Amino acid sequence: MEIQEKIIHYKYHIIFTFIISLIFVAIIFLAPSFVTILAYFWPLFLSTALFLVAVVFFGKTSSPGTETESSGDKAVEGLLDYVAGQPEQVVENLKPE
Repeated sequence: MEIQEKIIHYKYHIIFTFIISLIFVAIIFLAPSFVTILAYFWPLFLSTALFLVAVVFFGKTSSPGTETESSGDKAVEGLLDYVAGQPEQVVENLKPE
């Protein structure tokens, strides 16, 4: 009788463990193998690897830009003005004379 009381006391633990075990077994038998996934996605993996190699190659071989900080700041400000919808040229053209 003592064993049945312990089983009843731990019934939720047993049910939870049984459900997790069933899910684990179902995943193992129903899921595709790693080779199948690799065979399906190999073009994506290859193109991503080639792109990363190109980025590293061009990052190491290209020379740094010759722009000074002030000209870079002006370019950024101009881009921000354009994105904000108020580029200087448009604002100057709209001013009454």
